[in-house]
Order: sequence, then structure tokens, then C-alpha cells
Amino acid sequence: MAPPRLYLDWNATAPLHPTARAAIMRAIDIFGNPNSVHGEGRAARAAIEGARRKVAALVGTDAGNVVFTSGATEAANLVLTSDFRMGRTPLRLGHLYFSAIEHPAVREGGRFAREKMTEIPVTKAGIVDLDALGRLLDAHDKAAGLPMVAIMLVNNETGIVQPAEAAARIVHAYGGLFVVDAVQAAGRIALDIEKIGADFMIVSSHKIGGPKGAGALIARGEALMPRPLIQGGGQERGHRSGTQNSLALIGFGAAAEAAADELEARNAAIGALRERLEAGMREAAADVLIHGEGGERVTNTIFFTLPGLKAETGQIAFDLEGVALSAGSACSSGRLGESHVLTAMGRDAKLGALRISLGFSTTEEDIDRAIAAFAKIANRRRSGGEAACPLSKLAETQISACQSG
Repeated sequence: MAPPRLYLDWNATAPLHPTARAAIMRAIDIFGNPNSVHGEGRAARAAIEGARRKVAALVGTDAGNVVFTSGATEAANLVLTSDFRMGRTPLRLGHLYFSAIEHPAVREGGRFAREKMTEIPVTKAGIVDLDALGRLLDAHDKAAGLPMVAIMLVNNETGIVQPAEAAARIVHAYGGLFVVDAVQAAGRIALDIEKIGADFMIVSSHKIGGPKGAGALIARGEALMPRPLIQGGGQERGHRSGTQNSLALIGFGAAAEAAADELEARNAAIGALRERLEAGMREAAADVLIHGEGGERVTNTIFFTLPGLKAETGQIAFDLEGVALSAGSACSSGRLGESHVLTAMGRDAKLGALRISLGFSTTEEDIDRAIAAFAKIANRRRSGGEAACPLSKLAETQISACQSG
């Protein structure tokens, strides 16, 4: 009997945390519309507001600053706009600056026109170039409106932690707004929106063990907010219309609470597992390249290149060994291609890279299985066995990724 599959793609999505599962099951009969004034509606509203407080606590702010969305992509599209209001006073944003390693949800620029967007380079270490950011803001056309800068706190591919606090000081010195994508940071490093200096922060439910279909845009205060992306009945205090997904938000809140409570213990355990895995990988293949290993990374992520192994071939090979990992971001409709993160770091993206990411239920036995699969694939590469791509064993969705091996 084949062993159970091994899931090592937590940066793409996390399995449902037991606490979130239990919260959802307890709330399964809370069916009222949370915007109705009768008892059933009030019960749903109370559950959602409880979840809002838990999400707010995860980033160190007040519940009133949390706007629930359908996910991080919607939150990004809500905040990335030139049209803001400070109370009732319009506030114009003239240009969006974003780092070269941002997630596609930010790289697409939301509601900014393409000509109003500029990429901030990163260093060879995969860290946002703050000197370049300063030069860009120094040249910013103030007459067109204030600058907006969007930088992720943790890169989704490399796991490298970005200098968000220093970036915030630069942005605010030029009177700009600072947006932080904290999707990969939540549950992995401590978050404090005030300390970081973010004007807005984006988080996602399913990355921290909550259900899919829920996310949040979190502001540092209630006065400054973007023009709504979704208009209608005025839910979420007018910032995001549409009846709230009660069960998803309740699960999101429970996962946020668990992420905060378990942060220290998780990091210690997962960090030890990653060290064990990287040591095993190096023993199996001395030429393995681990991107970003010299800098500060979150404890759960390994982004690596095995010379001579294409990313798409490697991903399929691991899948056939029962191991789920990814070739970079999983948020582009399953497409595989060159990593824009590696390109931004000045590395040959054609080398290809694979990402292993660990989570709260990963065990030492899982790590040993991953090392064994890695060693098998590395040995096959040396013997030339990786060139043949066994299409007959692939699911239909994988076939297109194996066109040239």
C-alpha cells in the first residue's frame, strides 16, 4: 500500500487548522444575514465581529480598522487605487511604486493605470533596494498626487523578510502611503501594523489555516480609506458591499487566533525541521542552490535550484514520488514559467527553482520522506533519468507542463 501523500506547499495554501474547523462546525447553523436586525441576524453579526477582533489582534490593531474581503487579491485591488478619502475630503494618489518581487495581485497594480506604475528593483540578495526607492520618490511628480508604495513583508517564493519598517520611514518622509502585503508573514513572524508603519496591510485566511474565500484589508486608522471596489448595500461600513461569508470569516478569525497563540512554538519547531531538511538536501546533492539562505527568512520556506533539473520537470517528479511542492507562486492558474523573483535578483531564471514550504502539522517523518524523495530525484538527474517525462502517469492538468521535459 502506497504511503499517504506528503504536503509541502503551505505557502500556496494551508490545510484547515483544527481550531478553525471546530469553529466552523460550531457555527454551521448560524445562518442569519449578519446585516439583519432580528435575532438570527444579530447572532451572525456577533460571530463576524468576534472574528474581526481576532484578525485585528493578529496585526496589533483595533477591530474597526479591519475590512473583510473575499481574499488577499480583492484586498489588493481595493487598496491599490488613486482614489482615496480622508473622511469626506478627496485624496489623490498619483503613482504606484511596487517591488520587483511582488505577488501578481500587487504587480498588476489594482486600479492604477499601467503608466502610473513603477517597479522598485531589489538587490541580489532579494531585498528591496531602499536607496532606489528613495531616488524614485525624490523624482516623484508631486503635482500628480501623493505616491503609494506597496512592498511585501515576506516574499512568497524565497521566504526572505523585507525591510518594511525602513521602507515605511522613507515613504512617509515623502508624504506617501505605504501598503504592506503580509500574506506570507502572518502566522510566521510577529505583526504590529503601528511598529511596521504600514498605512494598510493585506492578510489572507487560507494561508494561515483558515478557509479559502476570506481575507482582509487592515488600515492603521479609520479616517483614510480607498474608494470602494464593490458597491451595493454598504456592508463593511460602506467599504465593501455584499453579504459577508459568515462561516469563512468565523474560520478566518479562529485561524488568526491560533496563529497568534502558536507563533513562538511553531517557529521553533518548523525552524528545526527546515534545518534538518536543508542538511539532508545538501548531503544528497552538494550542488543544490538554496536561494536567500544568507539572509533573514521565515522559518518554513526553502526555495532551491537543483542544477540540470527544470522546475516543471522537478515538480512533476516530486509529485510522482507523492510529494506536493511548487515551482514558485501557485496563484497564476497553474501556469509554470520562469520566476520573476529570480530574475529580479539577477539570477538565471531559466535554471528553474522549486519551493518547499512547511506548516504546523509537518513532522520529522515528513522531512525524512522529503529527503529520500529529493535524493532519489537528484540521483536520477545525475544518471540522466530525469529527461524522460512519463506522461502516462500524469494528471491531465500536468501534461501541458511536461511538453519538453
